[in-house]
Amino acid sequence: MSSKSLPNAPRDHELDYGLEAAIDQAIAACGGDMRSTIRALIVANEYLESEVCELMKAVSQAYAHGRFQTYSG
Repeated sequence: MSSKSLPNAPRDHELDYGLEAAIDQAIAACGGDMRSTIRALIVANEYLESEVCELMKAVSQAYAHGRFQTYSG
């Protein structure tokens, strides 16, 4: 199902604008230095990846200890 078929979904140009605005904000936050911007984004991505990994471990341990009940619909 494409986003264009959903009644309140943002249009492609709205998504592009939001992405462009985020890019501009990231560059501005790094004083216009592209290399610093890329470095900051890589560091942020690595941090988020480590957070996901820690959450996956916590969920796995909780599931193994029976703290989660499966949902069958």
